[in-house]
Amino acid sequence: MESSGKVPFSQLRNLVRSYIDKHLYETALFWAEKSMSLSNNELQDVYWFAQALFYTKQYQRAVHALTSRGLHESNLACRYLVGKCYAECKKWQEALDVLEMEQKCSKSNLSSDLGAGSKKLEAAVHHLRGLVYDAMDNGTMACDCYKEALRNDVHCYEAFDQLTSHYMLTPNEGSEFLNSLPFEEQCLSEEIPLLKYLYEIKLQNSKKSVKLLTPYESVSNSLDVIVCMAEKQFSKCDFQMCYKMTSQVLQKDPLHSACLPLHISCMVELKKSNDLFFLAHKLVDNYPDQAVSWYAVGSYYYLISKHEAARRFLSKATTTDHNFGPAWIGFGHAFAVEGEHDQAMAAYFTASKLMPGAYQPLLYVGIEYNKTNNPKLAERFFNQALTIAPDDPTIKHELGQIAFQNGNYTKAEKCFREALENVQSLSSGVILDTWEPLVNNLGHAIRKQGRYEEALKYHQQALVLVPQNSHTLSAIGFVHSLLGNCEQAISYFHKALSLRKDDTFSVQMLGQTLEQFSLAILPGEPEEQLPLSSDAAEQSVTGGQSMIDTSIEDVSMET
Repeated sequence: MESSGKVPFSQLRNLVRSYIDKHLYETALFWAEKSMSLSNNELQDVYWFAQALFYTKQYQRAVHALTSRGLHESNLACRYLVGKCYAECKKWQEALDVLEMEQKCSKSNLSSDLGAGSKKLEAAVHHLRGLVYDAMDNGTMACDCYKEALRNDVHCYEAFDQLTSHYMLTPNEGSEFLNSLPFEEQCLSEEIPLLKYLYEIKLQNSKKSVKLLTPYESVSNSLDVIVCMAEKQFSKCDFQMCYKMTSQVLQKDPLHSACLPLHISCMVELKKSNDLFFLAHKLVDNYPDQAVSWYAVGSYYYLISKHEAARRFLSKATTTDHNFGPAWIGFGHAFAVEGEHDQAMAAYFTASKLMPGAYQPLLYVGIEYNKTNNPKLAERFFNQALTIAPDDPTIKHELGQIAFQNGNYTKAEKCFREALENVQSLSSGVILDTWEPLVNNLGHAIRKQGRYEEALKYHQQALVLVPQNSHTLSAIGFVHSLLGNCEQAISYFHKALSLRKDDTFSVQMLGQTLEQFSLAILPGEPEEQLPLSSDAAEQSVTGGQSMIDTSIEDVSMET
């Protein structure tokens, strides 16, 4: 059969795309080169030749194929591909220079030859610029680029994920930005509620529930949505529920990237060292080049109190991905737990720089300053954290402890009450056992103001949350002794000592209460008239474990 003499350009071009879809990149490259030669270097053939080179990881060849013909100067898609190649080679400045070149042709011709939407292509360029700025430690410019990407294409989820997962925006900034996006201009009216819902649940630091419209109820089965809901449970300190949800996700998708850091954090909170050990090994075997793998290893060593090893592996996680915030916070914890305050604060400051919209790094810096007897600086950082998360009970709890230490018991009570109200509003009135220290400390602040009956009520509430807590039992015994209820006081001090035999405060108070009982001191005698020794009055027995592992000691039981 004789040939028609025409070159089958469309057939060759379809072959290239077909083999790229089948991940046969070398085959695609072979036919892309032939198509480019036969068409005398037409734009789309050169572009797909460069694409095939990109897929085969021949980045410098791809750059040369486009730049030697000047296509990156006149076509945005070609410029974007050159920028991607430079980024893959970690040549950040070269990538930025290319992406920020002035266009030499009208925007109407940017992508017409390559079948891409102009706005969506511009969004991709802005997103890539954001990644480059991130790699160059310029978070402010990166944030602006991600915002611009979303303004050009509201469907560009990767840009939104960068903003939220790296905490580049405060809760208020995130809500305001989301409301400013042109959904009506770029979306079908039917998809707007779904898109807004999916984005709103990513703004988890607001801790507000988002209503799911009936037509989209089935999307709640999405693993990504379940992870967002699990993050909300974690922010409420409901670690059991969070762990249940993340386990459900990992059962269906064992290496779900967004779920893994949250799941690891839950394991640390719940002290599941064996499970964390196996997960860390699995991650290192499958993803040795990813920060989350070494974060898991470091978290395991932190959990079993091998802090030097924890620091080594958490440092490796930060080296693998400098922008991985959880590793920096864990790195700080591994220093803080051994009293290395300067190194801990350096790690927290780095985390704060990387996650300007997150309150946790500022909170931990404040805690470290308080540990080093600098309550004024601690309070300053707590207040900064409060501007980011004004309804967070943990911050208010720490502010209450500062006020208590300064002898301002009225302010301490106010902070503790506000924190407790926030806890109840977050959990629909239910108080989890995680918040037992907060309830106890509210009792301490009230006791310091002489309202013993009211203080006793809160200590008893704390005992319901965590029944076998020697600190709470000591606190109840102490208040009973102040009320003159010697028999009850003696009973509670005995219970406290049965759980913690080295409780010096309970030992001394038991002896003094027995003496008081034998002398038949009348009930209702003022606190300062009780026969407390100076040693007992100086005791700094805590009223419960801290809300956070690296926190300062809770308020004392001293009179």
